[in-house]
Amino acid sequence: MTESTALLQRPPSSLELLEEMERDYKDLPLEAILKQDILRQGIHFLKESFSIGKPYKSKDYFIFSFDHIPLKDLQDGADTLAPEEIRISGGHFQLKDTVISTRNNPHSPYKMTLVDGKPTLKLGETSVGTAEYPPIPSWYRHKTASGKLPGEVAPVIEWGYLIYLTVFRNCQYFGKDEECAFCDINHNYRQQKGAGRPYTGVKDLEDILEVFSWIDAEDQIAKVYTITGGSVLTNLKKKSEVDFYLQYPEAIESRFPGRWMGKLVAQAFEKEDCQKFKDVGVKIYHPNYEVWDKALFEKICPGKTSWIGRDNWIRRVVDSAEVFGPEHVIPNFVGGVELSVPYGFATVKEAIQSTKEGLDFFMSKGIVPRFTAWCPEPFTTLGQQAGPPLVYFCELLRAWKETFELYNLPVPPGYGEPGVGKAVFSVSAFMDVIGYKGRS
Repeated sequence: MTESTALLQRPPSSLELLEEMERDYKDLPLEAILKQDILRQGIHFLKESFSIGKPYKSKDYFIFSFDHIPLKDLQDGADTLAPEEIRISGGHFQLKDTVISTRNNPHSPYKMTLVDGKPTLKLGETSVGTAEYPPIPSWYRHKTASGKLPGEVAPVIEWGYLIYLTVFRNCQYFGKDEECAFCDINHNYRQQKGAGRPYTGVKDLEDILEVFSWIDAEDQIAKVYTITGGSVLTNLKKKSEVDFYLQYPEAIESRFPGRWMGKLVAQAFEKEDCQKFKDVGVKIYHPNYEVWDKALFEKICPGKTSWIGRDNWIRRVVDSAEVFGPEHVIPNFVGGVELSVPYGFATVKEAIQSTKEGLDFFMSKGIVPRFTAWCPEPFTTLGQQAGPPLVYFCELLRAWKETFELYNLPVPPGYGEPGVGKAVFSVSAFMDVIGYKGRS
């Protein structure tokens, strides 16, 4: 069997697989290895796992679905009761606290159940950790003057650390000839609306400022806000893309100067447009490059290729470091999409070689890319498929950590504390591995 065939027929996770990775990757914390495995496989929440006797924050579906099956097919309350994230500890491997984003998958070997009244994540019959669900912030009890709930306007993730503002919940890269092949922002919007949920397409600035006034008064956990949304190719609400996104941090920083660190996740803008965001108070810029390989970028990001172009995109990322400072430019890539079918590499080795080339390119310039773990969502161009094996994510974490340490780079700002037992970034383990010295 070739490696590419094996990718499509990957064996399910098992205790034996985790123990094998633990032996082979002693330079990585086991918490990070397990986190990546849970992210790639998702979690099957059994019905009883929602009866924990106290309120908790459920998924706000803040931008993408991050689920392995359609919302309408989720059973036993998982569509409305699954927690935003879990924090697991203890279990078979005696884990330190590990925060992991929830990705519903009824076919996952990881099952959340109750043991002695406590949510417990099991792999087969083995507990891999007792779980906590995130608390509901006190300010979630309010409702805006327009009748909106805070979780619809300004939800928090990363255990309350990050306020996530998807101010435009669609993208003007539309259809398979333009949409990024891994992205379900448009599809998620449609399924949320189809389920009859309040899911505002373009968020009102006054609603956001009202919610922020409650956070300012009542909350000490949130430290950062992110402004993001789909790409704007022509105009939106009679504004260009830059002017549309600029209005939000401009208003927040004017009303609450320096209260939180502002981050922008948007297209790669020219330097003069980046300066506009810097001038209103945005500190961190994420012009996500998604995948490094030029041929893959063109296949997987067709809209970005035709409207901006891969080489131009990379140039703009580098140029933006002159505005924000290299350590404040943190472009994301989608870890695992390099192995997607039908476009991706045939082997893990080739995928890692390519991605490491991109890491070295950026990190040598002081720019620190971060990654999210690819979730094969059903309505995307790539659709439902097996996804990468766990060894890929172990190799990716090793490559990221080695390159980060080679250039002696600072901890990426705006992500909270790094390290095992401290990291709150929940959609990959890149923050968990920082500073890890290995084990014998």
